[in-house]
Amino acid sequence: MQRVILPRRFSVPDLLILLLVGATIYGLVSTGNQWRAGYTPVTEIDLSFRSLPYYTILSGVRGMVAYTFSLMFTIVVGYMAAKSKMAERILIPMIDILQSIPVLGFLPILTLSLVAIFPHSNFGLELAAIIMIFTGQVWNMTFSFYSSLKSVPGDFREAQTVIGLNRRQTLMHVELPFSAVNLVWNSMLSLAGGWFYLNNCETGAMGTLKFRLPGIGSYMQAAIDQWNVPAMVAGVCAMIILIVSIDFVITRPILAWVQRFRLEEVPGGQPEEPLMQLVYRHSRIIRWAKVIFKRSSLRKKLEHSTTAPALSPEVALSAPRAIIQKHQSNLSRSISQFVGSRPFELILLTVLAFVLAVGCGKLFGLLSGIRLSIWIILARNTFWTFTRVLAAIIVSTIWTVPIGIWIAMSSKRVRFFQPIIQVMASFPAPMLYPLAVMVFFKLGFSFEIVAGLLMFLGVQWYVLFNVLAGALRIPLELKYALDLMEASRLNVWRRLYIPSIFPALVTGWVTAAGGAWNASIVAELLNFQGKELKTAGLGATITAAETAGDFPLMAASLTVMVIVVVVLNRTLWAKLYRSAQTRFRMDLA
Repeated sequence: MQRVILPRRFSVPDLLILLLVGATIYGLVSTGNQWRAGYTPVTEIDLSFRSLPYYTILSGVRGMVAYTFSLMFTIVVGYMAAKSKMAERILIPMIDILQSIPVLGFLPILTLSLVAIFPHSNFGLELAAIIMIFTGQVWNMTFSFYSSLKSVPGDFREAQTVIGLNRRQTLMHVELPFSAVNLVWNSMLSLAGGWFYLNNCETGAMGTLKFRLPGIGSYMQAAIDQWNVPAMVAGVCAMIILIVSIDFVITRPILAWVQRFRLEEVPGGQPEEPLMQLVYRHSRIIRWAKVIFKRSSLRKKLEHSTTAPALSPEVALSAPRAIIQKHQSNLSRSISQFVGSRPFELILLTVLAFVLAVGCGKLFGLLSGIRLSIWIILARNTFWTFTRVLAAIIVSTIWTVPIGIWIAMSSKRVRFFQPIIQVMASFPAPMLYPLAVMVFFKLGFSFEIVAGLLMFLGVQWYVLFNVLAGALRIPLELKYALDLMEASRLNVWRRLYIPSIFPALVTGWVTAAGGAWNASIVAELLNFQGKELKTAGLGATITAAETAGDFPLMAASLTVMVIVVVVLNRTLWAKLYRSAQTRFRMDLA
C-alpha cells in the first residue's frame, strides 16, 4: 500500500487551522449555552464595543447552521424536482408558494409555536431565528440547482448513456460538476439573502409578544432605535468583518476550486489560488484528516459488501476504485428503489393533500370575516407593490447584465470584484436603510419613490450574481471563434452572451422578484428617527397588521401576496424557464 508522507513538524498553515478550529468550537459552545439557557424572550443588548465579538459570533453560527440545512435541502429537493415529473408538479409550485410567503409574515406565528413547544429554554427562539434565515437562503439555491439540472447539455446526456453511468454516478460526475459554478455563486447570494432579515430575525414584536436574541442584528436594531451613531458604525464594521471572514475562509477557496468545472476546452486563465486554499492544501492536519477519512470510508464500503473477497487490510486499503464501485451495498440499492417507487409517491401525495386541505380550511375560516372594502384596499396596495417590484427588477437588469458579463470575461476582474460584490451583497440592506433614507430625502425624493429604491438596494444582487454565474460558464472557445469570424459586438451579445446567461438570468429574475416582494414589508413601512414612514403597498399593510396583532388582516394580505406571486411564477416565469431549457441550452454538439 502506498504510504502518505506527512510533514514532521507543524507549520504556519497548521497554526491557522488550529485557530480556526478553536474559534469554531468557541462559537458552537457559546451558541449551545444560549440555546440551553432559561427562557428569556427579551435579552438586554449591551451597546458597548466589547460585546460585539460575542454577538457577531452568535449571528455567524446561526447563519452557517441555516446554510448547512439550505444546502442539504437544495440537493435533495432540487434533484427530486428535476428527475421526477410527479415530484416536479408538486415541489416546484410548493416552492413558488413558500418563497412568496414573506419571512416576516409568518415569523411571529412560527415563534409563538416554537416557544409553546420549548417553553423552558431559548431553544424555540433560536430555532425560529435559524428557520427564518434558512427561508432567506434556500429558495434561490434550490431554483438555481433545479434550473442547472434541467439545462445539462444533450451531449453530456448522450455520453453518460454510452458510458453506462447509473444515477449516483451521473449525479456525482456529470450533474453536480455542471451545476457547481452556478450553485456556488448562488450560495454566496443565498448567504446574502439570509443576512438581509437579520435585524428582524433576532428582534421583533407582534402585539404583546416581544422577543430579542443576542446577535449583531439585534445590536444594530437597538443602536438604530436609540440613534446611537457610534454603535451603528461599530455594528456596520462588525458585520463587514463577519462577511469578509466567511468569504476569506470558505467562499474564496470553494469558488477557486469550482473553476475546474467551467464548460470550456480552451484554457481561460484560471484565477489565482486563494491564500486559505493554500493553507488547506499544505496543512498537515488537513492532510492527516483526509487520510483517516479515506481509510475509514474504504473499510466501511468493504465491510458492507456481500460479495467482496477476503482481503488483507493492506491489500483492501489499496484496492482500486473500480472494485469498490462494483460491490455496492444492497441496502442502499433497496432504499433507492423504494424511494423511487410509485406507492411511496402516492402515499406522500395523499398525506400532503390531507395537510393542505386542513390548512386551507382553517385559512378560509379566518378570511371569512374580511369585508369587501378591505379586499378592495388590498388590491390597490398590491398594484403599488407590484409596480415597485417590477421597477426594481428592470433597473437591476439594466445595470447588472453588462457589468456582470464584463467582470466574468476576465479572471483578473473576477478576482478583484468578487470580494467587493460579496461584501456589498451580503450586508443586510435594512441596516443601511436609515442612512439611505436620509440621503434620498436630501435628494428630494418622496417616500413613495424611496420605498422602491430601498427594495432595489436589496434585490439587485440576485440578478448580478446569477448573471456572473451564467457568464462564468460561457465556453471561451465560442468567444474565440466569434473573434476569428470578426463578428460585431452586437452579434457577440445576441449570439453568445445573452443566450449563454439567459437560464441563469431567469433564475435571477424569479429570486429577485421573490426577494422584492419580501423586501416590501421592510421598505414600505419603517421607523426613521422616531417617526413612522409609510406608503401605500401590500408590504406596509402586512407590517401594520403584524404590529397590531390583527391576524385576519395579516392572513388576507399574505394570501393576496402568495396568489399574485404564484400566478406570476406559473405564467410569466414558467414560460421564460421553458425557453431557457429549450432554446438556450448550452449544447456543444
